[in-house]
Amino acid sequence: AQECSGAFSRVLHQPFGSFMTIAVIAIALALPSGLRVMVNNARALSGSWEAAIDFTVYLEMSVDDESARTLARNIEARDDVSQVALINRTDALADFRAYSGFGEALNVLEENPLPHALVVRPDGGTQGNVAALARELDAMDETALVQLDTEWVERLRSILELARRLVDIATVLLSLAVVVVIGNTIRLEINNRRNEIEVIKLVGGSNGYVRRPFLYLGFCHGLAGGIVAAVTIGIGLSLISSPARSLAQLYNSGYRLVGLSFEQTALLLGSGAVLGWAGAAIATARHLHRIEPT
Repeated sequence: AQECSGAFSRVLHQPFGSFMTIAVIAIALALPSGLRVMVNNARALSGSWEAAIDFTVYLEMSVDDESARTLARNIEARDDVSQVALINRTDALADFRAYSGFGEALNVLEENPLPHALVVRPDGGTQGNVAALARELDAMDETALVQLDTEWVERLRSILELARRLVDIATVLLSLAVVVVIGNTIRLEINNRRNEIEVIKLVGGSNGYVRRPFLYLGFCHGLAGGIVAAVTIGIGLSLISSPARSLAQLYNSGYRLVGLSFEQTALLLGSGAVLGWAGAAIATARHLHRIEPT
């Protein structure tokens, strides 16, 4: 306990040097952690898209209103279909007239060129056999065209998986950077206290006794770097949460960015402390045995 409190005091008594070391550690920890948070948010958002992959079945022009409603009920009764919405050709033309900007041009048409359409929501999203369902509906006599576009979802999932792998690699490399930074800091501290170490060994102090304060010093630097990294990630998310919420509202979505959970924050702080301890252990193991009283 005395050595631990002494390490904290030493960090506080060297504010500039400690700040520089902690800042470098915080950046090295915040970069992969922040990227991982963004990837997790993107995965959660893509998961909400995947849960409801709709596709559209355009019916033949010869299909009337009653036949379209009957067909919609029959398709919705299938076990592999969650929901079917009928878009009446009259309503479709009204929407197209209102939102396309071609309202006056549509007035010259003698008849409605749009067919009835069924918006089908498969049961199970992309986890179900959506392509097979689309082929079966496309084979019906009443079907003119099935518009199925799930490739973008698969591309997004592949991109996110690639991003996750890159974040994992960055995490390993930056963790090694933390160990190197703390190891170099401890090496300098050992050189500054060389005379003190020689005296301790001269009166019978063991290497373990000499090593202990440096281990606590690395622990303190790593823990402080983890705290600063967690605060930095929180501030960064708060800065982008408002524009992200505005973007989500444009798509009628209530999605909100999710920051570090309690477990993730604890893992970040613990990782910083463990890396600090490891860096100090490596530095002391390498340099302490070279210092012997003469």
